[in-house]
Amino acid sequence: MGPLPRTLELFYDVLSPYSWLCFEVLCRYQKIWNIKLQLQPTLIAGIMKDSGNKPPGLLPRKGQYLKSELSLLKQHFQVPLRFPKDFFSVIIEKGSVSAMQFLTAVKMENPEMLEKVSRELWMRLWSREQDISEPQSILAAAEKAGLSAEQARGLLEMISTAEVKKKLREVTEVACKYGAFGLPVTVAHVDGQTHMLFGSDRMELLAYLLGEKWMGPVPPTLNARL
Repeated sequence: MGPLPRTLELFYDVLSPYSWLCFEVLCRYQKIWNIKLQLQPTLIAGIMKDSGNKPPGLLPRKGQYLKSELSLLKQHFQVPLRFPKDFFSVIIEKGSVSAMQFLTAVKMENPEMLEKVSRELWMRLWSREQDISEPQSILAAAEKAGLSAEQARGLLEMISTAEVKKKLREVTEVACKYGAFGLPVTVAHVDGQTHMLFGSDRMELLAYLLGEKWMGPVPPTLNARL
């Protein structure tokens, strides 16, 4: 019997493209690094408010850099990112409350589908320039990810419940207590210690903490299959 897997928590919001990058890398390395990945749907708006931070896209220079950087990260991470044409409306005005409430409901009722539904919501927003705020958009993402229409409708009905709202708020508060000021946040529980890492560019440091080898965002064993 081999060593028990180390636990990693990924706090993420599908509004964050860097969360998508971190998500895909950790999914790729799960078996390679022998980690138990716990996906934690989180509300980035709540973290911004609690920390006093602001989205980078609101600052003109940061916004321009974000746009050019994502085109490079798309190639480097092999994740099909595309910067939304109407960034302000899609990201700032519409937000992700309903989508993250839906993912919270998925985790509560169908946790085995959380990875696929999360990925599909990112695909809609950050690859196909499709909506994720309207009920029909969320249902379409859920069904494309593999949930039945009946399952998807049932989960959608849950997003307005006090239970789901409370759970999303609690997870967001936990991220804040770890010290989050944005997303993604990866929390590594290693040898009785807890380490909080911010961003999608801390994976090499994460490998160091785990005592594992960092082989780039697309490890060779996976690259051979792509």
